[in-house]
Parts: sequence; C-alpha cells; structure tokens
Amino acid sequence: MEAILREMTTASREARAFDLLRDLVDAVRPRATDDSQAATNGVQALAYLLETHAAYRASLRHHLLHILSTRRQVRLYTDTGVFSNESFYSALVKRIGHRLLPPVFNPHSLKDLFGAIFHRKDDYVWLEMVPREAWIDLGRAMHFEEETDQESINLTRMQALEAAQVLSCRLSAIGVEPEIIQNHPDGDRFESPFVRQNVETLAYIEGYRRDMIEKRLPDEDVKPILVLLDQCEEFISRVRRNASRNGVSVSLTYHVLRISQHIDRLRTVLLLLDPPPSSEKAELLIDTVITFVRAENRRYTLRDVFAENTELLALQVTEHASHTGEHYIAESRSEWMAMFRSAAGAGVVVGFMALIKLLIGKAHLPMLLEALAFGLNYAFGFMLIHMLHCTVATKQPAMTAARIAGAIQHGSKQVKKSLQLDKLADLIVTVGRTQFVAILGNVIVAMPVALLIAMAWQYGVGEPVIDKAKADHLLHDLNPLASLALFHAAIAGICLFLSGLISGYYDNKAIYNQIPQRIAALPWLNRLLGTQRTFRIARYIENNLGALAGNFYFGMMLGVIGTIGTLLGLPVDIRHITFSSAYLSYAEVTYNFALDWRIVLTSAIGIALIGLTNLAVSFTLALWVALRARRLTFRSARPLAGKLFRRFFTHPGEFFVPPKTPVVQEEIQDAR
Repeated sequence: MEAILREMTTASREARAFDLLRDLVDAVRPRATDDSQAATNGVQALAYLLETHAAYRASLRHHLLHILSTRRQVRLYTDTGVFSNESFYSALVKRIGHRLLPPVFNPHSLKDLFGAIFHRKDDYVWLEMVPREAWIDLGRAMHFEEETDQESINLTRMQALEAAQVLSCRLSAIGVEPEIIQNHPDGDRFESPFVRQNVETLAYIEGYRRDMIEKRLPDEDVKPILVLLDQCEEFISRVRRNASRNGVSVSLTYHVLRISQHIDRLRTVLLLLDPPPSSEKAELLIDTVITFVRAENRRYTLRDVFAENTELLALQVTEHASHTGEHYIAESRSEWMAMFRSAAGAGVVVGFMALIKLLIGKAHLPMLLEALAFGLNYAFGFMLIHMLHCTVATKQPAMTAARIAGAIQHGSKQVKKSLQLDKLADLIVTVGRTQFVAILGNVIVAMPVALLIAMAWQYGVGEPVIDKAKADHLLHDLNPLASLALFHAAIAGICLFLSGLISGYYDNKAIYNQIPQRIAALPWLNRLLGTQRTFRIARYIENNLGALAGNFYFGMMLGVIGTIGTLLGLPVDIRHITFSSAYLSYAEVTYNFALDWRIVLTSAIGIALIGLTNLAVSFTLALWVALRARRLTFRSARPLAGKLFRRFFTHPGEFFVPPKTPVVQEEIQDAR
C-alpha cells in the first residue's frame, strides 16, 4: 500500500492515475469479502499513512481530481443505480444482453472507470462492513482543505451541475406521465411539484454557474428545491396509497420506482454542490460512493430488476389473495362443518373429472390434442367447482399464506410481541384445521364417488373403465418409493402457487382497469340483457374474475405439464391428492376389489404424502412471496415455530377440530 502511495508522488497523473487508483483499492480490499476486520484494518492503515505523510495525501488528491476533472461524470450520477426511460421488459432484456455481451469499456467515462476500479462483483459488501468512523477518519486524512487546484474542483462542480439538470428534467417528465396523474386523487387539480422543482433547479443551476464564472462563492440556496422534492415524495406516497385501493400495473410500478430513484439521486447531487455541515457531508459522501459501487457491481443482475419492479405489484397480488384467503378460514365449528360440506361437493365433481381424464387417455388422441383435452377437463372442472361454491383443498394454501403474512406484518408493528405471537398462532392453528377438514372432505368423498362411478360403468358397459395395465400404472404412480410421486406432487404444488398469484393478478387487473364498470356500461349488452342483468354480470366478474382465471390456468397447467415432459424427454408430471385418491378407487374396481392389502396401504400412504407435498410446496412459496412483498423474511415468522410446537403437544386436538365455543375468534380478528 505504501509503495503505491510512494509511486503516486512521482508518477504522471495523465498516464498512471487510473492504474494507481485501481492498485490502491486492490491493496485495501480484503482477501475474503466477509472479513470485516481485515477491511477495516486496510482503511485505517491507509488513513494512517495519509495522515502522517503530506506528500502521499497530496499526490492522492491530485490523481483523484485529475480523473474527476478529465472524465465525463454525468452518466455516473444520472445512470448508475437509476433505471432509464424504458419498460420493465426492456430493462430485463437489456440486462440479459449485457450479461451475454458486455458493452465496450469507455476510458473517457467516469462511470466505466469507477466500475473498473471496483471490479469485483462483491466490492460493495466489504465497503458496507467498514464502520463509518473509519471512513470519516480516511476523509479527514485526505485534508481536502489543503487543495489548491481550484480549476479541477470547478470542472468537477460544472459536471455535477449538468447532472442535476439532467436529473431534474427527467424527474419532471416522469412526474407528469398520464398514469401517474390518473392514479393521484387530485393530480389534475393542482400544479405539479415535479414541474415546479424543475423550474427552481434550473434557476439554481444558472445562478451557480454565474457565480463560478464571476469567481465568487455561490450564494444560491438549495433548500427550496429540497422542499419541493419532499412534496414530490408526498405526491408519490399518495399515488401508492391510491394504488392500494384501485390496483396497480407493472408500468405504474416502474414509474413510481424511477421517480423515487431520481428524487434520491437529485437530492444527493444538490447536497454535494451545497453541502451541509462537515459531519453530514462525510456521511453523504460515504453513502453515495457505496451506492455507486453497489450499483456498478450489480448492474447486470436480473434479480434486482425483478425485486425492485415487482414489489408493489406483488404486494397488490398477494393482498387480493389475502382477501380471498379469508374465505378459506373457518373459525367456528359451524364454519368448519360448512367447509367440510363445500369440500365434499368438490370431491363429487373430482370423481367425474377423473373419469373424463381416464376416458380421454383411452381415446389415444394426438399428443397435443390430448394435452389440450386434459387441460380443458381440469380447467372447466375447477371453474365448475368454484361456481358451485365448493372447495378444492389444495387451492387454499396460496390464499391463506398471504393472509398469514399480512398478520405477521401487523404483529411486527406492535409493542406487545408475545400477545401478537399468540394471536398469530391462533390464526395458523385455525388455518391448519380448516385445511385438514377440506382435505378430508375432498378425499373421503372423491374415493367413494369414483368407486360408485367405476362400478356403474362396469355394470352398464360390461368392462371396467381402465384395464389392468393402466391400473398397474396408476398404482405405481402412487407409490412414494418406486416412483417420482413426491417430485411430481411438488410440481403440482408449484402450479397451485402460480394459480394463487394468477388469481390475485386478475383481481388486481379487474380493479385497476375498471373492467366491471366498463362491462356494466356496454350499450349492446344492456340492450340485450337489460340493465339489471348486466349489472349482476359485472358484479359477478368483479368478485370472481381472479378465482375463475386462477382455476382455468391451474387446470391448463395440470393438463399440459405431463405432455411437455414427454416432448422434452424429462421426468415431469403432476400428482394431486384428490385425483390420486379417485384413481385408487378406479384401480380397485378394475381388480374387482382383490388388490393386496399392502398395495392399498402403500397407495394410501402415497396419497397422504402427495397431499402433504402439494400443501407444503404451495404454502411455502406463497408465504415467501407474501413476506417479500411486505419486505419481511422467514425470520419474522421464526418465533411462531416454538409456540406452535408446544401447542401441538399440549392441545393436539385444536389442530384438527375447532372448540365448541370459538374463544379465539376475537383474537384472530385483532391479528387481522
């Protein structure tokens, strides 16, 4: 490290500035990224050398100022860590393209030089680990007050002013986008703060430049612009609150994200030009540099694009799923029995759906037509179950997970955490026993219904629905050890999770695009059906569009995945607990009730494990998305585990049957 600083004192700034700065960062960088002590020691050692050697700090300042004043800085301020004027999908495609074929390095761009100096993809990690005190000591050791190269400083300031101008103009343009104005309650009634901040910023920049030309200290005040930026943030907060009621789109989410990024970056640049007290300036510089390093290190990362752009949309989707999930929670014994009857009704329909599925398979249709027929059978069957107000048990976790995540978020804001955890445990127990009775209703009705259908078919047609070869195949698929039943059940769980997201997405879409209101206003439909019937149709779509869409897509996924696996030569298929139980009944009739008891027992165990896998995978994925949408982690839910385990061993019955008196009902309502 000292050798590099010593070389700086004699090396040419024009020829060696970049190489020496990169070597200096390499010398400070710890060997292990997560070694915070080594990173801190490196920064402290550099600060000590600069503090004790005036020549070292002078040469380092000269090299820094040379790079800052001779390179284009604007893109570093305006583009690094800030999304450009492109759609979410364009940004995604652009990052994929840059990962495959990185852009050409431009030695005249400070942005590219900055990325080349901090060239390790995890540099931001060790930079964030170094304590602020160590960074502040390093800044003091530089002694910028000793610098006399005013020309380089002024050139740097001029580029910062240009960056502020670009950021301000972009911010004003995004702030008056029609989608932003439409989603603000009073957006078209008052003068936009985005436009006013642009006027103030341009006036500030002109005054600042005039003062620099006349070689006097700038006397422009940045505070009015900061106030307007605060008003812009309040404007966006109201847009977000309005979106929580009226839905959100990907493009609106992208606009809101870009506005927030531009506000933060413009505020940073203005404060660097008109700095606050020295301690605050040091903090600002540290945060700015680390932000730039993080953005440059992760500039091709796809995960950040998804995480930042879909957060608000995911919250809306899971929020709608959460409202739907409340209908899948039976708090009292009467509601618990009602859930059983609803699930039993679904079991009846599934018995016939399984028959149609087997008959389609016997028809030996072309592969793609067979996949389409399978998918439509599942899709229309699930939609019929919904329209009959029945319940498929495995559809519940994707809905109830969002409900639990919302309660976790509410509980995390409370002072009495133990009381909130008790209420959340009550909620989870209630969800668990509702899930249990729904599965019970599906399975114990689907099996006898399928049995009766198979017996009636054999009596009427003279032969069983399926032959012994097909029955053996179905029984093999239920064996958890001899087949990939659990892996296929996990794939079905993923489909269940996706169907829950689809339901929330379409509910959000119906609200955001005002689909029910537009249907109710259709002139030709009103003339054809009358005003009252049209209104009822619109209300039904408002309340059921998401559920119908989720059921349709879920059915299509179940129908085509097996064919996709065959076409690709992959062992991909689905296993669903309710259909698996129905298939066992059809196989039993084919064997004329002469199946070996060990085969029946193995199949029953396989059905139970398939159901458990269906539920575990869909619930875990749905809970993960719901927590991420609320900026929570699984760690937030970890304290619940101990309470639930203790409760299961002390009161196991509560996990299966509700008490006669719903003593926890009020507490569950509070947790909501």
